Amino acid sequence: MQATIDQDVKRYGFYEIFRQNPDGSLTPKRPIFINGISFGPGVSFTRGVLFGGVNIFNFLGKDIAGLEDSGMLKIQGYYN
Repeated sequence: MQATIDQDVKRYGFYEIFRQNPDGSLTPKRPIFINGISFGPGVSFTRGVLFGGVNIFNFLGKDIAGLEDSGMLKIQGYYN
């Protein structure tokens, strides 16, 4: 799911979108939408959990491409 360039797509640092918890799990800092699944703050998940077929731990430390839409960030992909 590598990002394609689109004028509306913004580049975000991984840790602008997700917080890594002391137990190693991740929690979104804001509402996000990825491959048909939406979730937000209050949801924590560990390695191996897939959202719309995507393991978010694969993006750890990478910049993420996203589109803002009504207060939700639609994740489009990542940058290498």
